[in-house]
Amino acid sequence: MKIITKNIVLVLLLSLALVSCRENEDTEEEKSEVERMMEDPDNKVEVKDGGDKIKIETPEGDEIKIKKDDGEYKKKVDRADGSETKIKVDDGEVKVKTDN
Repeated sequence: MKIITKNIVLVLLLSLALVSCRENEDTEEEKSEVERMMEDPDNKVEVKDGGDKIKIETPEGDEIKIKKDDGEYKKKVDRADGSETKIKVDDGEVKVKTDN
């Protein structure tokens, strides 16, 4: 009985270790585009108002601004080629406006 209990505990610990390693790999892959851009050392990142305003400038000349205001998220992307995209999320409703 002692050997069976010992083997069960060993198998449980091994399976727990494998599952926890797999979850760490998944979280790395599930990062949002903004998180990846913020971690890129080539990009210039400014965070203001405790994280409510984020501005990212890329070496290519693109500028991304993200703003949270009263539960509403706004994202503005100014590209180096002059085009602009605005995204507004309010209560689950997404509005996209693109200017060329």
